[in-house]
Order: sequence, then structure tokens, then C-alpha cells
Amino acid sequence: MAPEHRSLWSDGPSENDHHGWLDDEPTTETPPAAPVDDAPTRTHRTTSRRADAPSEPSPRALARRRRLRNGVVALAAVALLVSGVAIGQRTIGTHTVERSVVAGNAGASAAATRAVWEATNEGVVRVTTSTGNGTGWVYDESGLIVTNNHVVSGAGSDDIKVRFGDRGQDVTARLMGTDVSSDLAVLKIDPKAVAKLVPLELADSDKVKTADPVIAIGYPLGLDQTTTSGIISGVGRQIQAQNNFSIDKVIQTDAPINPGNSGGPLLDMKGRVVGVNSQIATTGMGGGSVGIGFAVPSNTVKQVVPTIAKGGTVQHAWLGIQMGKLTGVDGVAVGVVTAGGPAARSGMRSVSGQTRTGQTPNGDVIVAIDGKKVDQPDDVSQIINGHKPGDVISVEVSRNGQRETLKVTLGTRPTTTAKSSGTTTTPTTPSDPTDPRNPHGQTDPRNPLNPTVPDPQQTPGQP
Repeated sequence: MAPEHRSLWSDGPSENDHHGWLDDEPTTETPPAAPVDDAPTRTHRTTSRRADAPSEPSPRALARRRRLRNGVVALAAVALLVSGVAIGQRTIGTHTVERSVVAGNAGASAAATRAVWEATNEGVVRVTTSTGNGTGWVYDESGLIVTNNHVVSGAGSDDIKVRFGDRGQDVTARLMGTDVSSDLAVLKIDPKAVAKLVPLELADSDKVKTADPVIAIGYPLGLDQTTTSGIISGVGRQIQAQNNFSIDKVIQTDAPINPGNSGGPLLDMKGRVVGVNSQIATTGMGGGSVGIGFAVPSNTVKQVVPTIAKGGTVQHAWLGIQMGKLTGVDGVAVGVVTAGGPAARSGMRSVSGQTRTGQTPNGDVIVAIDGKKVDQPDDVSQIINGHKPGDVISVEVSRNGQRETLKVTLGTRPTTTAKSSGTTTTPTTPSDPTDPRNPHGQTDPRNPLNPTVPDPQQTPGQP
């Protein structure tokens, strides 16, 4: 069974129906100035000292002591590196703004993970509406908070609450703006309503590499704040937003995230946000984590948040087609061409019906855009997402076995994609075992784990 993608929305148990978070404070021991033979740390010695042993150590013992002493110094230096936290703090009015970044380029040791948590956990909040709960994080000192659109979609103007800390008071948050296409939303609280704000720093998600260590902080399944760790499992993934359009450059992680983690930060080992946890893949209806999670990249946050925080609308480029992949055919087959859309105005033609293996499609197959070869629908979506409305692109198509180039002026993406009425809108191959509505063989990634939210009609990714 193909994995199912689910948004990390929770209508789980109440906060009183969970086990408390157990947090043992670390202890720091100062190493002795010089090790001695009878110290407890030398219990690994397997032979006892003879009664008539000389009082002066042998040259070999002295060399061993020097090596041990150097080792203690090196370990102490490493401990300082992985646990060091650089904190800047200033007071604004009656509250404190604290900017925390973990120093150095620490690895994923327990000390490093704890250092990241200590530097950032106060910047992560619970987000609650009348239909469920998710997670958010402090964006700046003015009280802006970033979360997922699907966490707050449908919420009333005074229906959103955020909570700082597991035992903090709920604070009313105002919805400043949303962008369904990137599944991001911005809330705002009165900074005077809380004692301290800890804005989180954004990383450059284009520099994130596979196998980089990361941690996720959030409020899964109605529990208190929960921290998990893992690695970046892959970059450049694509998921679908609730309006059926593609979100690209998505980060995949194996850090355990579950319903309720939606909107929470995925952090690197310097305490910087590399992504916003949004969806997970599951193998069935259980909805639990199987180690495949997806986060909207931080560079998308940088592009979208400044606009929606001011109540503006993010303009996304739009081609106006549905696409599919035909077996044995190079390129991307054009399915539905939206009437009056950019592709329709350029004269692009759809492939109708089924195309058997080896048969020439009866419509257009996109083989390149602006000279760049494309072979999967994701390739087309990523190129279009990199443009702005009004940009003119050259689309090379194969039509009846002949190559043609179409000039397309991209439009502005509508709120939702076109819906079909009970008919398959994606070109298919009869022998192709994949779901004709989803050429990648994946189930619907847009269904929030909230029984009050209907499952949107599944359609292929749209550019």
C-alpha cells in the first residue's frame, strides 16, 4: 500500500489526559586537576598495587597520565562547544525579547540536542482553535507567530488562542493572513501579554543537506511540549496544499512528528528554523508517524510571511493545466487545459482518453520549458513556482510527433484548482498500475487529521 500523507493537525486528548514531561536537570562535574591512581575514575585497573611498589611512577605511567590529562581537556572543550548557547537579550516596554542561537556547528549528540531545546523551546507555542490544536513559533519581537494555514483555517476572528509554556495562560491571537498555496499563516499577539518573547532565527533552507541533524518541537496529540530528533532524510520534495497546488523544495525528515505538530519548527543544530512541519506519510488510517515527515522550507517562509503579516495576498504564477505521466513517453502529458487560462490562450492542447504504450498521444506533451528538459509533473510545477505572474515562458511540446514551441504569459494562481465532474482529467496508460488521478502512486496528502474537515477531492498536482 502506498504511503498516505497527512497534515499534522490534532483533535487528540485534552492536555489533562497525558503523562507529564520528565526533565532531569544535567549535572556538571569539574574534572580533577590531575588523575591519581586510587581515584574512583580509575576503577578499570584490574590488578592491585603491591605493598612494596615504588612511590614514584614509572616513565610509562607518566606518559599514560599525560595522555589521559590531554584527553580530559579535549573532552571538556567538546562539551563546551556542543552545549554553548549565545543569547542576546533586551527589554521592550514590560516584556523581554530574547534571541537565542546555539554556538558552533554542533553535531547531534545529546548535549547538542539539549542545547538547541534550551535555546528555542520558549519560542514554540501551542495553537488552539475550537476544532483542534497545532503548534506555532515566534517570528519576531512584535508578537508575530507562524503556523500552518490548515491549523487555523475556518477559525473565527476571536477563536484562536496561543499558550506559552505547558502551564501558561491562553493568549488571544489575531489572524493576520494566510497563504493556502504554501500552507502558511501568521498570527499576532500583544507582546505585553507575555513576560518574554523568544523569536526564532530562520536558516537558509537551500543550504540544508541530506543527513543533517535536526530536532522538532511541538504539541502532538494534545500532549505538553514534546521534542524529537532525527536527520534530514531528503530535500527538494513536493507535497500538495489544501487547494491542490504543489508546494516545492519541501524538506523530508525522520524526526518523529505527529498530529498536533503542524506549524511547529524543524530546527538545525544552531537552533535555526529550516522548515515548518506540515505533513506526514502514513501507511493507513491510523495517522501515526512512520518516520516520513515533510516541512515547508524556511526560504518559503521568508518569501511569504512578510506579505501575509500585513494582510496582503501572495501572488503565485499559474500555467493553467493538469498533467500526467504516460508510460513510455518522454515528457509530461497535458491533461485538462483550463478554459481562458494562460495555457489555453497559448494554444496548448490536452491529451484526451487513454494512450496505449507505444501510441502517439493525441495532444501535447511538454518536453522542455525555457530550454530545460522536463520529464515529471513535479519538474513543471517547480519551474512555474519559480516564476511570477506576467512572466513569459517558452514551452516546448511534442504534438503528433512534431516539436513546437509555445509562448505562454503566466497568470495569477486562483484560489483553488479546477475540479472535474466524475471524469478522469489526467491522461493515463491502460497498462500503467498507478492511480490515474495521481501519477506518483501516492494517496491524498492534503487531508487534515481532523474529522470535522472534509477530505478534499483528490486531483493531481497543478502548476
